[in-house]
Amino acid sequence: MSKTAKSAETIENVEFPSFDASKATDQIRAFAEKGVEQSKEAYAKLKTGAEETQKVLESTYETAKTVSGDLSLKAIAVLRANAEAGFSHLEALVGAKTLSEVVELQTSFLRKRVEMAVEQAKDFQTVASKAVEDVSKPVKTAFEKAIKDVKAA
Repeated sequence: MSKTAKSAETIENVEFPSFDASKATDQIRAFAEKGVEQSKEAYAKLKTGAEETQKVLESTYETAKTVSGDLSLKAIAVLRANAEAGFSHLEALVGAKTLSEVVELQTSFLRKRVEMAVEQAKDFQTVASKAVEDVSKPVKTAFEKAIKDVKAA
């Protein structure tokens, strides 16, 4: 057998796979549908996350507004107490008859002012600490939930 005859025989025995366009189309369609479904799921998660974040921010804003009102009222109360103490001291000084009485009134006033300032600072610190805790609580809760969701996924 000649070399040309062998080549012709080999070519006749070889089959080329046929390309079925309908199967390829079905596979592409399935791939595209899967991609669309994944995109819808990602969008739904993103939308839910954005809505939750908006709620947290609104809650935080309302809490901050309330807390700032509490802090303002506390500051006004401190200013009022200081002003009343100053006017009372001035009245006492005007009524003093001797220099020793003035020195005694002044010493007493300064001691009371220091004690009052320490007490006011403690009160203000308590109110401010509660304010920070109240404002940060919604954000902290949302952050913990997000971390929990990430670990679950």
